[in-house]
Amino acid sequence: MKLRFILSLFIVCSVSAQQDLLTQKALLQTNSIVKNVAFQNIGPTVMSGRVVDLAVNPEDPTEFYVGYASGGVWHTTNNGTTFVPILDSSQTQNVGDIAVHWQSKTIWVGTGENNASRSSYSGVGMLKSTDNGKTWQHVGLSNSQHIGRILINPNNVNEVTVGVTGALYSSSEDRGVYKTKDGGDTWTKTLYIDDVSGIIDMQHVSGDYNTMFATSWTKDRKAWNFDGSGNNSAIYKSTDAGESWVRVSTKNSGFPTGDGVGRIGLAIYDNNIIYAIHDSQFRRPSSGNKTNTRGLQKNDFKTMTTSEFLSLEDKKLNSFLKTNGFQEKYRAENVKQMVRSGNVKPIDLAHYLEDANSMLFDTPVIGAEVYKSIDGGKTWSKTHADYLDDLYYSYGYYFGHVYVSPADQNDIYVYGVPILKSKDGGKTFTSISAENVHADHHALWINPKNPDHLINGNDGGVNITYDDGINWIKNNSPSVGQFYAINVDNQKPYRVYGGLQDNGVWVGANNALEDKSWHQSGEYPWRSIMGGDGMQIEIDNRNPDIVYTGYQFGNYFRLNRDTGEQTYIQPKHELGEKPYRFNWQTPIHLSRHNQDILYLGGNKLMRSLDQGNTWEAISKDLTQGGKKGNVAYGTIATISESPFEFGLMYVGSDDGLIHVTKNQGATWENISGNLPDDLWVTRVVASKHKKERVYATLNGYRFDDFATYVYMSDDYGQTWKSISANIPTSPVNVIAEDEVKDNILYLGTDNGAYVSFNNGGQWEAFSKNLPAVAVHDIKMHKESNDLLLGTHGRGIYKTNVAALQKFDSQMTQNSKMTIFDLDAIRYYSRWGNSWSKWMQPFEPSTTIQVFSDVSGNKEVEVLTESGKEVQRFSVMLNKGFNFIVYDLTINEKGRKSLMKENTAIDINKAKNGKYYLIKGQYKIKIEGVEKNFEVE
Repeated sequence: MKLRFILSLFIVCSVSAQQDLLTQKALLQTNSIVKNVAFQNIGPTVMSGRVVDLAVNPEDPTEFYVGYASGGVWHTTNNGTTFVPILDSSQTQNVGDIAVHWQSKTIWVGTGENNASRSSYSGVGMLKSTDNGKTWQHVGLSNSQHIGRILINPNNVNEVTVGVTGALYSSSEDRGVYKTKDGGDTWTKTLYIDDVSGIIDMQHVSGDYNTMFATSWTKDRKAWNFDGSGNNSAIYKSTDAGESWVRVSTKNSGFPTGDGVGRIGLAIYDNNIIYAIHDSQFRRPSSGNKTNTRGLQKNDFKTMTTSEFLSLEDKKLNSFLKTNGFQEKYRAENVKQMVRSGNVKPIDLAHYLEDANSMLFDTPVIGAEVYKSIDGGKTWSKTHADYLDDLYYSYGYYFGHVYVSPADQNDIYVYGVPILKSKDGGKTFTSISAENVHADHHALWINPKNPDHLINGNDGGVNITYDDGINWIKNNSPSVGQFYAINVDNQKPYRVYGGLQDNGVWVGANNALEDKSWHQSGEYPWRSIMGGDGMQIEIDNRNPDIVYTGYQFGNYFRLNRDTGEQTYIQPKHELGEKPYRFNWQTPIHLSRHNQDILYLGGNKLMRSLDQGNTWEAISKDLTQGGKKGNVAYGTIATISESPFEFGLMYVGSDDGLIHVTKNQGATWENISGNLPDDLWVTRVVASKHKKERVYATLNGYRFDDFATYVYMSDDYGQTWKSISANIPTSPVNVIAEDEVKDNILYLGTDNGAYVSFNNGGQWEAFSKNLPAVAVHDIKMHKESNDLLLGTHGRGIYKTNVAALQKFDSQMTQNSKMTIFDLDAIRYYSRWGNSWSKWMQPFEPSTTIQVFSDVSGNKEVEVLTESGKEVQRFSVMLNKGFNFIVYDLTINEKGRKSLMKENTAIDINKAKNGKYYLIKGQYKIKIEGVEKNFEVE
């Protein structure tokens, strides 16, 4: 019997709470006094970021759209040579799926990444554009959070079927399949499974929109555990364009059912032939034969008696200890003595190697398997006899895609860590990964007119092949890096370091040109210095070649970039103790008081006095003790040291605790008593301007709590006051003080960056050249006054805040224009000229920084020192900071005035037909306010 879940639920696109928040942020940006503070994206681009979907023009495959998990949507019309971002005017860059109605050029975007990763961010519902992204219309499903798939009726752009995955960390009744027939004005929910089972994939038969299949996925993600399977993970079929659905993966269908059914992806060849890839969480059956392995194994010690342990050969035991990375002090003779004395049991050797991350990898599940139906989904059979090992590893929830060539039902591709293809309907597979193709694959387009032509989207961007995967082209011009952390050094020019999701750690000069010139030299201006998921970075200020960095779960190294030496420095617990718990983003801190002292947070705070060679715990467990699960939790997430006093330190945990020590860890005090409970402490920051001051930001994202939590204390955390003020609701990731002004704060949330000029009493929104992207880290380079934002999806942004540091509250109350000091301008004879008539002339400019108390058109006058006008032009100023670009030209009248004042000179036109300023003293005048500057 068909399950018809119409439920009479029409979700009208009204002013919901989510839309109120979007309106609130848009209004804040419009009225912000810093809306003209322009940011520059400094890349890097070569490593790219996570792709979630592709939409390719079937008539012209050199045109396509790419959806990045947290980097927006990008458009190319030249086969990926260059891309243009088209989602920047929206209030999110988090993408779950994209779909294009090519006849009308209508673009639909389902926001909120469809994967269930720890870095998969929620969206704002459905967006639609009819002008290639110049404007976006919010068209409902505001509470969807994560969207799995969009299907547009090729014959009716207003009929759209959407699969909603739903909330990532909590139950939600907004999951299911939704339909609109009026372009998104109203929606009907047509399939609802339960509040923990969303729709992860949905496909329709080519040429038959009425016949479609959808897959539901039951999952339960918590900060400490992930369960990616359940009885309601299943395949559904509709024959009326998604109006009604019937479950086809039944007990008698041949497709797995039960609690072990995980994520399912679909590929449809025609009405009869359908492929499904399944992340099976059922345990592998025992073979009944004991595997013969050489040497001792971890599990051997779980059942070993003391006498059996003491009778082991020292050589055999030492081999196990060395192979498994036990500290040097743990060798056979010493460990046996510890067991004899009763301080250690044999099982402790197994426990020594087991933390949440290792247990996740130890899980013996079936993993990826491919099924095929040849009767329209009625029955299913597995295509292969063997396990598809080394495709998913333990991260099946991250993948779940299978594709079939439109030209041949037996040509299929399955996506995981590598790409596998089969030419025999899934019986056998071969890898088509290559040296220039990143691992972790999420999207594929197969050219129906040339099936050897593939476009692939992965964690490292876009690759294109024209020979079915033998050779690949890399198309990574968009800046879509997902940074967790950034830092800067004291070199000239200063270097910027950053750790990225699945793309390691990179370093480059802050002013490195982000263009294609490196293709000529073969040397990209940024360098990779670490693999894995890149994490925090500290640089020795005595020697910038000494860098501390690493990858997920506390795997840190000391690098000597001059010699290439790499030393592993993760602290190790003592044999007999429980392993330390290390956060995915384990924090480190290099002491500003002594650059040989390094701190690292597990569940205890660890300190090294010798650059990480040896460690000691200087605290008890500073968390709530962790929770049972397969993800490390109950860990220190942030460390801060007071620049005023050695020994005054703060740490915050992922389970809501903040502690302070005033005596280098001898005693610790919990200072989070009057703060909200259990939230992730994303930052605790000891003030650099006032010894007693400390800031804290909390984040409830992992409970699907999107409230804004920002606090300040002026008494070492004894009491706290909220300074979230007028920030639009969004989880907060980072807070930073200005290096110069003690009243200026910078803040990064999951959808933007803000500044306060009164210690959090009120916040102003940055927006110019800065999309609504998650800001994970903020650093300031003191000598240059550059502010840098590490975003999780759009690389690194930079702006100079010297003008902001001169802000005075009186500027908003007086009636005069404020013109900030202008730097001297160095004169060059090449202004307006070029070395070849075929080259564009060099056209100089300078920026006049002003603060206006009102908006309106203003006249800008450029005067000689004696007050003679040499140039005049009009500008539109907004209330707040303004940055007027002056091209250093003078008019004919100004030329005559200058030559009259100095009869010994002649001012000739440059090759571009313009006159330019000559060396001398000048004034800028606006609204009667003047400021001197010099051309030297």
